[in-house]
Amino acid sequence: MSTQPPAGADRSFNRSMLIKLCVVALMMFGFGFALVPMYRAICQITGVNNLVQRDVSAREARNTQVDMNRTISIEFDANARGLLGFKPEQRSLDVHPGEVTTVMYDVSNERSRPIRAQAIPSYAPKQATEYFRKIECFCFTQQTLNANETKRMPVVFVVDPKLPKDVKTITLSYTFFELNTPAAASADDTGSKANATANAAATPAKPA
Repeated sequence: MSTQPPAGADRSFNRSMLIKLCVVALMMFGFGFALVPMYRAICQITGVNNLVQRDVSAREARNTQVDMNRTISIEFDANARGLLGFKPEQRSLDVHPGEVTTVMYDVSNERSRPIRAQAIPSYAPKQATEYFRKIECFCFTQQTLNANETKRMPVVFVVDPKLPKDVKTITLSYTFFELNTPAAASADDTGSKANATANAAATPAKPA
């Protein structure tokens, strides 16, 4: 005696499953669109995007009145994640509020392959963040470094004369992150080891 379900039951089950899959696909599609405004809202609240965007144009900065009666000490710090050499060419300097200033950072790729990296700035004290105006900065874009390449990269900035009077020192700190994924790096390393093993196997053994 046959125990197979009727064909109508199969069609009903298939139709129900198709509807469910369509609903899931539509929800995922809608969620993908929702991520963009969600991301923008979070960045706007936290101020993350503002850290890697131009704060003021060069023309606006040069039109700013320089306060020659006040001096601010700017200290420079550098941190790196991954096999990157990264440091400022000078550790500190004194500037007048409203004065356009350029400093240089050196970054080097210590890997034997090209990498992409992104620098993120931070400031201390925290209240100085909105008064430290970057005109040009290597942190505005991702940086590509060839194998064993070294770059000199400028930061052009101006300190807003509206900086609170009790702030005498500002520390500008950058953290440079390698953007190459660990999986990609592992694949490169694995590929190198595999090539080395293959070459070794292909080398004929010397007679005893």
